[in-house]
Amino acid sequence: MTDEPDEPPAFPFPHPPSSRPPARFAEMTAEAGLPRVVLSNGASALLVSRYADVRAVLSDDRFSRASFTGKPMFARSNASLALATSDPPVHSRRRQAVAGEFTARRARETAPWLRELAASGARRLRTLAQPADLVEEFTVPFALRTATEQLGLPYDDAVTLRPAMAVMMSFGSHTAEEVAAAHAEVHGYFGDLVARRLADAAAGRPSEDLLSRLLLGKGADRLSHEEVAVFGSGLLMAGFDTTSRQLAMAVLMVLRDPALTARLREQPGALTPALEEILRWSSLIATGGAAHVALEDVRLGDVLVPAGEVVVPLAAAANQDASVFAEPDRFDPGREDNPHIAFGHGRHYCLGAPLARLQLEVGMTALLAEFPTLRLAVHEDQIRWTAGQFIRGPLALPVRWDGAGWPGVASSTEETTVGASGCPWSPDTGSEEP
Repeated sequence: MTDEPDEPPAFPFPHPPSSRPPARFAEMTAEAGLPRVVLSNGASALLVSRYADVRAVLSDDRFSRASFTGKPMFARSNASLALATSDPPVHSRRRQAVAGEFTARRARETAPWLRELAASGARRLRTLAQPADLVEEFTVPFALRTATEQLGLPYDDAVTLRPAMAVMMSFGSHTAEEVAAAHAEVHGYFGDLVARRLADAAAGRPSEDLLSRLLLGKGADRLSHEEVAVFGSGLLMAGFDTTSRQLAMAVLMVLRDPALTARLREQPGALTPALEEILRWSSLIATGGAAHVALEDVRLGDVLVPAGEVVVPLAAAANQDASVFAEPDRFDPGREDNPHIAFGHGRHYCLGAPLARLQLEVGMTALLAEFPTLRLAVHEDQIRWTAGQFIRGPLALPVRWDGAGWPGVASSTEETTVGASGCPWSPDTGSEEP
């Protein structure tokens, strides 16, 4: 192992105010050894950045997430994470119980509804005063309504839970009392919801939503009632927060490049590789990755990781590995060979990846179709980014469609203040608020 500094640096590393990961990520992929850091919870760990090594950690049963007994890298408790912090056989049983709900076929079945949802949201956006905040007025409602439809929740209930969910998805920005209160609110809601779904089923009025199907499932792999409640809250948080932020990042990266924007309008088939490159290029997870513990001595590249050592695999760093991606520091929306691992790898590969990809494509398509002249209302340097949150993204994305704003070439000195209304909308209400 290479020489280590007397005082390992703190991790996670700060991100730049952009979609990119910390510059140190790409540097590590070209270096020998595994650098040691101190995690935000005080644990000592080795960072895994090279593509092959990251994939090895994520797919090798000799690395355990459940054995990491320190606090999670963000405010959510281990008990609130049904899949992310478990190992086989518990993880295998839980994942098998829900996997059928998240297939590519299931995602395709939602496509017509999703397209109308996105088109409705874009039409509603047009009725607002300019500049409008694309995050609160489009990406959040689009992702949140998708999740509530899937779970069978009233949209207004999810809006009410948003502040508590934001606390649970934070790191280092809330007190222990605030975190505990947020957990109690969210899990209390889903516990009550599960009880109502069970009562409806017992009365002969079973619902058709995802939670009801999981509650009424058969076989040895079925989830307990408590596991369904935990899974439901986790799906709501992950389903809307990650998708809304990633979609906002994608819109930003497209609008900052007028040539790419024009190309995607003229060549719809160019959107899929462009979105895959955005996934590779951007860094969505502010805390880097999930901590794993080596259950026995394991060799990763030129390093023998001893049993008991904590390692953190960094997918965003692996996606910058020059041994896999030609010119990894160049954003290439037409990149053909792009085996990125933005959705993870191995047993913890993102269950919702097919739906997330579809949401990105549908959301971007709706915006490009509705707004021939959509552009950023401010220079990209003026865009504020989330801080202290597990999921990164623009805090607000002010846009215009009347030809004014930043064309993606020159800086604008005009300052814009954008409000955040979070107004809901849905396919059956068109561009009108319900």
